[in-house]
Amino acid sequence: MTLKTKLTYSIIFVFGHVALAQNYEAKVDSLMKLMTLQEKIGQTVMYSGSWDQTGPIVGTDNAKYIREGNMGAMLNAFTVKGTYDLQKVAVEETRLGIPLLFGYDVIHGHRTIFPINLGMAASWDLKMIEESSRISAEEASAEGLHWTFSPMVDIARDPRWGRISEGSGEDVYLASQIAKAYVKGYQGDDLSKHNTILACAKHFVGYGAAQAGRDYHTVNMGEGELRNVYLPPFKAAVDAGVETFMSAFNELNGVPTSGNKFTLRDILQEEWGFKGFVVSDYTSINEMILHGFAKDSTDAARIGMNAGVDMDMMGSVYRKHLKELVEEGKVDEAIVNDACRRILLAKFKLGLFDDPYRYIDEKREAETKYKPEFLSKAREIAAASSVLLQNKNNVLPLSKETKSIAFIGPLVKDEYDILGNWAAKGDRKGKAVSVFEGVLEYLKPNQIMYAKGCDILKDDESGFSEAITISKKADVIVLVMGEGHHMSGEAASRTNLKIPGIQPKLIQKIREANPDKKIILVLMNGRPINLSDEVNLVDAILEVWFPGTMGGAATADILFGAYNPSGKLTVTFPRNVGQVPIYYNMKNTGRPIPDNNPTEDYKSNYIDSPNSPLFVFGHGLSYTTFKYADFTLSSHTLSFSDTLKASVVVSNTGGFDGYEVVQLYIHDKVGSVTRPVKELKGFQKIFLKKGESKTVTFILTAEDLKFYNSEMNYTVEHGEFEIAIAPSSDFKFKNSFILE
Repeated sequence: MTLKTKLTYSIIFVFGHVALAQNYEAKVDSLMKLMTLQEKIGQTVMYSGSWDQTGPIVGTDNAKYIREGNMGAMLNAFTVKGTYDLQKVAVEETRLGIPLLFGYDVIHGHRTIFPINLGMAASWDLKMIEESSRISAEEASAEGLHWTFSPMVDIARDPRWGRISEGSGEDVYLASQIAKAYVKGYQGDDLSKHNTILACAKHFVGYGAAQAGRDYHTVNMGEGELRNVYLPPFKAAVDAGVETFMSAFNELNGVPTSGNKFTLRDILQEEWGFKGFVVSDYTSINEMILHGFAKDSTDAARIGMNAGVDMDMMGSVYRKHLKELVEEGKVDEAIVNDACRRILLAKFKLGLFDDPYRYIDEKREAETKYKPEFLSKAREIAAASSVLLQNKNNVLPLSKETKSIAFIGPLVKDEYDILGNWAAKGDRKGKAVSVFEGVLEYLKPNQIMYAKGCDILKDDESGFSEAITISKKADVIVLVMGEGHHMSGEAASRTNLKIPGIQPKLIQKIREANPDKKIILVLMNGRPINLSDEVNLVDAILEVWFPGTMGGAATADILFGAYNPSGKLTVTFPRNVGQVPIYYNMKNTGRPIPDNNPTEDYKSNYIDSPNSPLFVFGHGLSYTTFKYADFTLSSHTLSFSDTLKASVVVSNTGGFDGYEVVQLYIHDKVGSVTRPVKELKGFQKIFLKKGESKTVTFILTAEDLKFYNSEMNYTVEHGEFEIAIAPSSDFKFKNSFILE
């Protein structure tokens, strides 16, 4: 019996069906006794396949490294055939036959693409978000994938930052709840099932606070802000059982996050007890050299491993330098062992040691992609994620009996940009449904007129004439405009938040040619847009974000009233870029603008713009109207061991059935450190038929009021708290209670 046969036999005996008890830790320890230091280091190395490009090209010889035991994971490698060929090398052509992990950026869908994450957050529907990630896991796992680099749980309050599109917005509480929903959807209730994938909470930490909204840029903040704002969604992911974390690109207070022992070891491992593994972002360990924190790649490898980054994505520094660093005593072998152990544990949980090919099934692959029920759910979620920002004189919904409607804009017939950024392997050329295709379900061809008008970015007005001509002939005008998919996402920061190119000029020209006609603007974009001119030029604004594969059909459903819009903003829309950063739960100054005299001098205001945003956090209209009445508290005092019930009666007073997102806010009036003027502490999405009323009740405890004080103790303090239940963050507190 050869050494290879002996080792393979040993692994099968220890990890196969003979060992029925799922004691993964013991199995990992047994395997590691067979591994050399170099093989352990190999598990910490990740390289990219050529199926996709998600970063700068770095040349690798994947098959060679796999055979040598110098690679533990791959990104950008999927499909049953592709992953089978690579896994076969790992399992059958290496000394120990340790299977590979295959990861990919399944951000808002794999084949069936859902709205961008900022859009899905606007649904305020945790069940739908979980369903979207469950479907994503079904499709991704059917193509041999074990792992997604999602959810992105960065708090983002600067719309200039392109990656605001990948997260859930500006609010800590809401983002934390959404983080849990994503993790649960991806990982399910049993990772050993073949239709689950590892989730990855990213980017740890503070990435969304990049200076000037410029991607990869510096982040500086106090520990109080870090703990009260940016860490909670990551802690929520840990509480939900997330198996992996990704370190960020940015530096945090002078220390790059891929070399930050304070966040990675002290907080994540020691304080939170995280048992999974941390992967670097794409070459982020190497980039510590350019940050000026590591002197060379060897030093970067030392810093990254010692800080707590277990796997090096695309950087090659662990493969090249870790063995030498251990031998020189600069990295303790116990740290490498711990990193290897965490990675192997994930592979055991996925069942890859029981059957390395368990995710590889051609029949399942063919049957799973674009299932009709997946597409139906994508259509529903796209509709639920859309936000009706404006609807003057109830111009929406449109009637199917309208004689003629002009559809104008570069995104009317678009099937490419509609999927948004990070659209995985979504089909941009065949499966995506454009808005034009969507409205054909409601209108006959002779009711529709179309003109592109202009491109998103090209400075070419030659199409204006046709667009203006058909607009004059139509009874109603629908403009479908916005960003290109590449204008938000990674490395897509903008200093100008206006609708790009000459699209605003075309809107102006169409209004001038049609002063009395109904004009509806449908927006596709990945960030808050400055609409300060457009609100005066059009009657209705429907924000559909980048709505995904079924986005055009969902948009038509809303335009023609088959779906009553219910989305609400999870990020503030500024009046102009000069207000940025702007978010609803800012803190007060010592000179706030008084309500009774907003023009009073020497107050915290602008001389050329109101302080208020154009559209507030939580804003979103419906085709019906809702009335809030009879706000009651079970008590006006709350003890540390008791609960407080806050209730309101919500009535549908309009002519349509519809959903309403009921939001609970508090304000800690006086604290040992200053507190935000408003904080979301709960929400419920309810459905009301026209004429129906429901009592909505929230339960608060002292735990819900905790924050990190100046001593970094997570605590709650006695005092008065204001409280409100409202349809958005645009309200004034009228009720309060005392925490005794």
